[in-house]
Amino acid sequence: MAVSGRSVIDIRTHRTGRERGSEVPDGPDPLLRAVYGEILRDERLDQDRTLEDVARTVGMSKQYLSEVERGRKEPSSEMLRSVCDALGLPIEHLLTRAVRRIEVTRRIAPRRPAGTPRVELLAA
Repeated sequence: MAVSGRSVIDIRTHRTGRERGSEVPDGPDPLLRAVYGEILRDERLDQDRTLEDVARTVGMSKQYLSEVERGRKEPSSEMLRSVCDALGLPIEHLLTRAVRRIEVTRRIAPRRPAGTPRVELLAA
């Protein structure tokens, strides 16, 4: 954004709507595979299930499932469906929850009360 010929960068802190309350780092939107992985991990933990249990049900290694949950591997749509089925999570719920989490990272910072100082980073 430019203000009077100057570049202004809006610095904001975002929080996700995640049950575990962790923060989303500033910067670009998270990768979709990372968001899917977080949701799948949260669902698995909410069910008190182990990586080994879910991976065995799906027919994949627990190492691969762990990498999917950490956003390091990009699973195929078939693999996502299989993991969702193993967790009893309808695929449309995975998609809806992913959209919500990404939207949270894009939220506009709340308005500051009048007189509150703001930080501007100016480009030279």
